[in-house]
Amino acid sequence: MSKIRRIDALDYHEKERPGKIEVVPTKPHNTQYDLSLAYTPGVAQPCLEIHKNRDDVYRYTSKGNLVAVISNGTAVLGLGDIGPEAGKPVMEGKGLLFKIFADVDVFDVEVNEKDPKKLIEVVKAIAPTFGGINLEDIKAPECFEIEETLKRELDIPVFHDDQHGTAIISAAGLINALELNNKAIENIKVVVNGAGAAAVSCIRLYFSLGVKPENVVMIDSKGVLNQSRTDLNPIKQQFVTEQKINTLEEALVDADVFLGLSVGNVVTKKMIRSMAKDPIVFAMANPNPEITYEDATSAREDIIMATGRSDYPNQINNVLGFPFIFRGALDVRATHINEEMKIAAAKALANLAKEYVPELVAKAYNKQNIVFGRDYIIPKPLDPRLIHNVSIAVAKAAMKTGVARNPIKNWTAYKQELSSRMGIDNKLIMAIRNKAKQEPKRVVFAEANNFKVLKAVQFVIREGIARPVLLGNEEKIKALIEENQLQIENVTVIDLFKSVSDDQRHRYAKILYEKRRRKGMTYDEAVEKMYNRDYFGAMMVETGEADAFISGFSRKYSDTIRPALQVIGVKEQFNHIAGMYILITKKGPIFLADTTVNMDPAPQTLVDTTILTAAEVQKFNIIPRIALLSYSNFGAFKGNGSPVRVKEAVKILHEKYPDLIADGEMQANYALNGKLRYKRYPFSKLGDNDANTLIFPNLSSGNICYKILQTMGAAEAIGPVLMGMKKPIHILQRDSSVREIINMVAIAVVDAQAVPGTGE
Repeated sequence: MSKIRRIDALDYHEKERPGKIEVVPTKPHNTQYDLSLAYTPGVAQPCLEIHKNRDDVYRYTSKGNLVAVISNGTAVLGLGDIGPEAGKPVMEGKGLLFKIFADVDVFDVEVNEKDPKKLIEVVKAIAPTFGGINLEDIKAPECFEIEETLKRELDIPVFHDDQHGTAIISAAGLINALELNNKAIENIKVVVNGAGAAAVSCIRLYFSLGVKPENVVMIDSKGVLNQSRTDLNPIKQQFVTEQKINTLEEALVDADVFLGLSVGNVVTKKMIRSMAKDPIVFAMANPNPEITYEDATSAREDIIMATGRSDYPNQINNVLGFPFIFRGALDVRATHINEEMKIAAAKALANLAKEYVPELVAKAYNKQNIVFGRDYIIPKPLDPRLIHNVSIAVAKAAMKTGVARNPIKNWTAYKQELSSRMGIDNKLIMAIRNKAKQEPKRVVFAEANNFKVLKAVQFVIREGIARPVLLGNEEKIKALIEENQLQIENVTVIDLFKSVSDDQRHRYAKILYEKRRRKGMTYDEAVEKMYNRDYFGAMMVETGEADAFISGFSRKYSDTIRPALQVIGVKEQFNHIAGMYILITKKGPIFLADTTVNMDPAPQTLVDTTILTAAEVQKFNIIPRIALLSYSNFGAFKGNGSPVRVKEAVKILHEKYPDLIADGEMQANYALNGKLRYKRYPFSKLGDNDANTLIFPNLSSGNICYKILQTMGAAEAIGPVLMGMKKPIHILQRDSSVREIINMVAIAVVDAQAVPGTGE
């Protein structure tokens, strides 16, 4: 991944609404009666119940799902002691990760206090608000005293993620690496470069797993922690080796495991070659590991290598742990996160990596298959099974060790509850972008003269989502890049009036003429069309000189789609194209069609739209559950109009595509509420499942629906996804945001990946 630019990071945190998190009401608040229940006088009733029984605070408030992310800013990432205010963006970021991965709510609390005893008193004083405490970015050795005291004196989980997060994830990797190498944990020699909070916690957890203390050598910035050192604090004194070793190079000779939690580029190829057979190297300094992946793997073919980076195999990423550990601990109302719960989390992660990897996970990383082995010893962060496996393992360990105050009785129901939390389905955007990054394609941008388009292009380049080709006035494009300090270099820019040769223009014109000569187009008109960016860009895709095309930012949809239809055309098996929007909601993604193309579709057009939409939804590894909508339910309306057309379309679908989970006609509330529908219409093919794919009876209803939801902030919209074209062509909605453009580019790349012969 390219280096993060200062201006981009600041814009991300400042623009629209400063910061990364907000508080959202969870109860109705639209009437005076609602407000009377929420506050006075209604609020007195739960207050009195809690006063009688303190545990009722979990029944009547958000405490049970609320974690405090607390820091004094003394060890913020790699920035050091920068203070609580400067550390706040990190704490907000941690809150965001808690929410999107495990649906845990967070208040970040930055405390202006360096004295550990005073900080302990502050945290104890505010603890009644929270179901758990996540300590963050507090420097060693004070962090050890703070955590240990709070764990001892509070009755809610306290967890210092800088220590234990890395320990748990790396322990999972170590378990699996040793299994692959057929080595016993009690016999391995471990070298730890770094002696901070993470390093200390890692090695303590390794001891719990069976590593022998006499087989560990720890090194800080001044050298090996050995008996000659007189400058060690009480924590470091616990890890003094009796071996006569003074340097990292000496320590690594015949070592089985290197654990790096220090600084980049301190390990050489020579040191790696000196290690024992089948060495395990966890180089976790960020952004530059202690030795690069390339150097380590070129030095030893038998190495198992892990880093903290996402662009190499085996990423040791704390997000694999803390959201799900707290999820399990909160759900059983644990009093502590103890050693057994941490080991359970590590073993759950290790076991998950050995299980069959679902296709949806492999496809998210653009792999045909992911199999347990040297390049896959730790699960992928986008694996939706994490919330089940880790949270359940932690909850069970809490119950087994007697720290669970609310034991789970029905594990099947609990697993279903975890699945319904928003942390799974809302990863769809990340999965789409990640899949695009695995095999980026050549995408033509028709409107590169626009700042928003160029801003999106910058992101696409930096993230490696696509290889852009820019159409537009070259001088204007360069001026916009320079004026706005955009980081866009070595990108092909095509100025249709300056940089296109006559040979290329006439070659394209001949192809278009052959397609359209019996539909009224002359050769001269075909040549003229090649000065139009929409025709030229579509022709690049048609000839295989590009893989996908993006346009429509500043022009009407109909004007933009016409050239694509004339140049690319519709798939032979369909007579129609259709448009789909993906709405990312709290309940997960919902797919809406047709929202952009067919104004008043006949039954067969509705059938084609349904089949196209089902195929598109399946690309995202989601089983489509399709409701064809109208204003009546299952034949209740007897006259003419959309219910009759929808009913006829459903009849065709049931006859020709019996395996498709599709039904109608039905009203939207019955489509989205499976239990309500099943109670009244138990014969529906959807059973009691909520529909995730909605087919609208006409363009007006579909377009109005998604625009209302999008504008009111009820859902994030991705689209329109143009379906039914022979090759990947996508038309933006006018005045799309930069994020919307980026999402459409990612979808275009994913579409292109499915077309044989692209990317050449």
